[in-house]
Amino acid sequence: MREAGKFLDVVKEGYSFKGESFLLGGALLEGEIVPGAQVRVPFRTLNRHGLITGATGTGKTKTLQVIAEQLSEASIPVLLMDIKGDMSGLAAAGTQNEKIAERCRLLELEFKPTAYPVELLTLSEQKGTRLRATVSEFGPVLISKILGLNDTQSGLVAMIFKYCDDHQLPLLNLQDFIKVLQYVSKEGREELEQTYGNISTTSTGTILRKVIELQQQGADRFLGEPSFDLDDLMRISDDGRGVLSIVRVTDLQDRPKLFSTFMLQLLAELYASCPEEGDLDKPKLVMFIDEAHLVFQEASAALLEQLETVIKLIRSKGIGIYFCTQNPNDIPAAVLAQLGMKIQHALRAFTAADRKAIKKTAENFPETTFYQTEDLITQLGIGEALVTLLNEKGIPTPLVHCMIRPPQSRMDILTDAEIDMLVAKSAIAAKYNKVIDNQSAYELLTEKLREAAERTRELQQQKQTESGNAKKHKSLLDDPVIRSMTRTAGNTIVRSLLGALGLGGRPRRSRRYY
Repeated sequence: MREAGKFLDVVKEGYSFKGESFLLGGALLEGEIVPGAQVRVPFRTLNRHGLITGATGTGKTKTLQVIAEQLSEASIPVLLMDIKGDMSGLAAAGTQNEKIAERCRLLELEFKPTAYPVELLTLSEQKGTRLRATVSEFGPVLISKILGLNDTQSGLVAMIFKYCDDHQLPLLNLQDFIKVLQYVSKEGREELEQTYGNISTTSTGTILRKVIELQQQGADRFLGEPSFDLDDLMRISDDGRGVLSIVRVTDLQDRPKLFSTFMLQLLAELYASCPEEGDLDKPKLVMFIDEAHLVFQEASAALLEQLETVIKLIRSKGIGIYFCTQNPNDIPAAVLAQLGMKIQHALRAFTAADRKAIKKTAENFPETTFYQTEDLITQLGIGEALVTLLNEKGIPTPLVHCMIRPPQSRMDILTDAEIDMLVAKSAIAAKYNKVIDNQSAYELLTEKLREAAERTRELQQQKQTESGNAKKHKSLLDDPVIRSMTRTAGNTIVRSLLGALGLGGRPRRSRRYY
């Protein structure tokens, strides 16, 4: 009993905040809920990023759903990467059952079925508002890192972007970029070398192969126009709640390079576009990346470095990033060190390697006298997690075994008919789903090459005509009859002229032989 009282004091002191906060759940000790031991999360520190981990089926997605709901109610826009396709239920009100009723009773909560303002986004042909960005928006540095280029190849990409800027050749999609690559390695090579320096055909060939590899993963669907306006990710609904933008990326599970490309471009664009804000009372935007290992799975060292840099710096823009994955080891150590909130659901210890990973995970949490952390990680029930976060002073809160509150929205996906209705009501779908085919580098270079080919053809025809006339003239002079006639006519004219001048001479007398 004394232990429970001490535990309650620790939780109250560690999870009470001066500013606004929301209830995540209730603290447990020895498997029992401790009345009054509420686990709250301050809005002020949500830009310090976070991590939600746990084995399949332990409740990670529902925890993410709960946090997204509370953010929306606090007028904070949310962006969710839905790799499994099970987040659309946020748009529909939930239904109470026995388990939900029991959990609400233990947490002393009232269950209020609620539908939240949701915008469905997509990178492909799935139902929803299309997300696109142009190659120009990536820029030469980001494109080079995504393609994993060396310094020489990166310099050539920078040269290509400079040439396109100088000659008003918009790079909108990969077709444009490929066309420019082909142009600078063949027809335009001499032109570029005169202004920008030597061009290696080996480098252009390598870059082209890597661009085609990215294209084969479906990057053409994402790269192009109309480019998405980031302000549309930070909308507040008419009733004052933050809009939950759900990016449906279920078809990218087997294309991690495309997923990491999209994520890096989005983060870089957010960082470049948003002004410095410092530590706000509430974040401007919170992003959740489900199945986060896909972002890092095929990332090069340069790409990881870029990701780490953006994650470190984007906090000052008022943007929080939360990774959701099965194991903390899926996240690079440099990124993991930046994550202030950690919500650890159960892990399974089937092998020696699993036990070693669990021990390492336990060491990442604050020390506590109330739990055997390493053992407890394998004993957590569904919808329960070990929680620690940063308080308003940036100090980690005590580690608690938390029973997570149930979501108020539907814990299931929308039907096809409901998705159709949601997309039809979208305020931005019509803006981004129309097809735009502006004149870009591909069309301009194709026209330039066509005109050059036409001029070349005209010059060839002119040369052929002149050559034909010359051959015809030469063939007349080569005729022996014509040459004989010309010689005879010429001799006659010469003799006539000489005779007129009195220089013709006397005719020879023929000799006679007697």
